[in-house]
Amino acid sequence: MSEVRIGVIGVGIIGKSHIRRYAEIPDAKVVAVADINEPEARRVAEEYGIPDVTTDFRTLLSRDDIDAVDVCLHNNFHAPVTIAALEAGKHVYCEKPIAGSYADGAAMVEAAKRTGKMLHIQIATLYRPEVRAAKTIIDGDGLGRIYHARSTGWRRRGRPFVDGYGTASFVKKSVAGGGALYDMGVYHIAELVYLLNLPKVERVSGKVYQEMDMDEERRAESGFDVEELGVGLVRFEGGLTMDIIEAWSVHMNKFEGSSLMGSKGGIRLDPFNYFTTSWDLDIDASINLEAMQTRLRRLNRDKGAYSDSQSHWVAALQGQVPLLPTAEVALRTMLIQEGIYMSDRLDREVGADEVIANSVSTAGSL
Repeated sequence: MSEVRIGVIGVGIIGKSHIRRYAEIPDAKVVAVADINEPEARRVAEEYGIPDVTTDFRTLLSRDDIDAVDVCLHNNFHAPVTIAALEAGKHVYCEKPIAGSYADGAAMVEAAKRTGKMLHIQIATLYRPEVRAAKTIIDGDGLGRIYHARSTGWRRRGRPFVDGYGTASFVKKSVAGGGALYDMGVYHIAELVYLLNLPKVERVSGKVYQEMDMDEERRAESGFDVEELGVGLVRFEGGLTMDIIEAWSVHMNKFEGSSLMGSKGGIRLDPFNYFTTSWDLDIDASINLEAMQTRLRRLNRDKGAYSDSQSHWVAALQGQVPLLPTAEVALRTMLIQEGIYMSDRLDREVGADEVIANSVSTAGSL
């Protein structure tokens, strides 16, 4: 496949961002867009030279000249559109989180397996040089037995819409499914799930909060009913644990970056540092990430296929590299997130099997 022909479903903030990036990838060509807002869809299509516009995503899926579709809709619409696209014979790239619930995410993964099509979830953090360096150290046994990880995400006052950016759809359960844990937490939890090689979740305990003041007119207009802060503790098979704190809004200065702790060493992702002990000396080591990236480019080992999520997607569609297991990473992340919500609701620790058994579809009707 020399040129990958793509259809984009949804031309909102995220859809525009994806289209803009595809325009920079030589082998990617967006040939059609679908959005219920026809004037905006036509404006975007004209700006980027996209030949076809439709208001019905099913029309786009019926075309036999499209290799893959990019789903850029709100969370609760990911599952129905993705499953329809997979069943129409298209490979699918879907915006994070995988869906609005574990049940819907699992249905997406099952549909991909059933149809034999690739499903890729946008998890931008997996392509950060920090994550690449961390994986190199882990694969080289630089951490030994990893026994604890910490997932952190921070904004001082960065709640969508009520703090002055984004739309009200980001803060409504009926559309987004969740708040800070879904919007930001997916990135931070997922990069650790990936680095830990998708550990099996056993139990989850958590609590979510909406405590800080916000503009009352915007609160009323948006129907803000999701969390601004989420915390949790995850117990994995084999004794591994992870603690989580994710804030859209909190009266606190910036949290330290996410980290992994092992028997031989530890890593903090932001700013990147490697910690170990040798010659009976405690060593705090910085890594020259820029030099690492330069060397990878010079050696041309992956032809830029891991520089970002969309470049990786196009390269995987062309058969240049195997697709990273982003769907499985995103689904495991969703299990943790939904476990935190369930634990908060029941006021107790919950088992992974319990979360899976009680997860229900939040998919919107189309």
